Amino acid sequence: MNDIEKQRNTGQAEPLGRVRKWEVFPGKNRFCCDGRIMMSTQIGIFYFTVFLIVVTSACFFGMDAYYTWLHMHPVVPIAAAAQFVFVIVVLFRTAFGDPGVIPRATPTEAAAIEKLIERQQQEAAAQSTNAPYRPPPRIRNVTINGVDFKLKFCYTCKIFRPPRASHCSVCDNCVDKFDHHCPWVGNCVGRRNYKYFYLFLVSLTVYCAYLLSVSVAAIVLRSKEESFAAAMQRGPLSPVVALVAFFSIWSVAGLAGFHTYLTALNMTTNEDIKGTFKPSTGNPFSAGSYFSNCGVVVCGPNPPSLIDRRGWVSEHDIPPAPAASASGTVTREFASSPPGAHSAGRPPSTMQSRPNTRHSEASRISNGQTTHPHPPKYLPPIERGHQSQSTNQHQFNREYLT
Repeated sequence: MNDIEKQRNTGQAEPLGRVRKWEVFPGKNRFCCDGRIMMSTQIGIFYFTVFLIVVTSACFFGMDAYYTWLHMHPVVPIAAAAQFVFVIVVLFRTAFGDPGVIPRATPTEAAAIEKLIERQQQEAAAQSTNAPYRPPPRIRNVTINGVDFKLKFCYTCKIFRPPRASHCSVCDNCVDKFDHHCPWVGNCVGRRNYKYFYLFLVSLTVYCAYLLSVSVAAIVLRSKEESFAAAMQRGPLSPVVALVAFFSIWSVAGLAGFHTYLTALNMTTNEDIKGTFKPSTGNPFSAGSYFSNCGVVVCGPNPPSLIDRRGWVSEHDIPPAPAASASGTVTREFASSPPGAHSAGRPPSTMQSRPNTRHSEASRISNGQTTHPHPPKYLPPIERGHQSQSTNQHQFNREYLT
């Protein structure tokens, strides 16, 4: 029996102290190094990406680096090594970090939202006397820079997703400014790692072009010194590096160009595919020009993570103790079920038994009303300088939940 089961059975109110929040994280993620590394569970293609980059670079440094040092210039292999290090760093930063996961609602918050929605549905049903009643869709309307947005309700996370957020079916998390789930980096691409993903594409394109040009130059120089067959015998891996770089550069350069277009417009892949922004209204999150958008996306500050995955699990992060039946047996039907297996059709009491991974300071519920002394931690801020005159940040935070 683990510490969570002991505390659930005994009703302890003390912090566990030995269970990290990443150990009970409800999403489909893989954690390493005590929660410091966060990845998707499907990482086979990511290993292939690392293998292809490392092996191709090893062939180049083992075969052509010393030759280019002597017959070209010492800067040539040094520049290749610097590019290799930069590509690996931004790749690992994209793959091993939090992409911008929005924490799920606590059981108390989920119950309060359900009560609010049920009250609104009852009021709507009372007003519709003749026509058959249909429950209204679970949405919230907000206005940002004169553009209306509909905040959709996530039945898995029990929250109204903020603008530009979407639920990833692979990782089972709501991700802020969701771009797409990339299997090549083994992670979602969102607000917190998009610029590293973009830098990875651009740097890998330059690196492939550099390896291709240097390998071809080394083959040509060897062929001038002796016959082509003898040059292939002295440098058999040079054609391999050139071929791998040649075929890789086409796909990588295409992706880099497409995301350069998105970066210049301050858009995401998800928004471009769905056509979120109409030509008549434009993009309300745009900084005004192509260069300004690139500066905001690439050089802007990295927002802090909204999930405290290395924090300790306390009594606020544990669901209530299972209710005992008339025969005296304890019911653990909900506690043993996997995350995301419960739909919104279940009663609020069922949702209160769901484990959560958020701090208890996000909100307090009093008499069925939500009160927020501070903005909720899982509500990402609107892009700086793009609030409409009639809607400020505090009003948006309040309307987001209530």
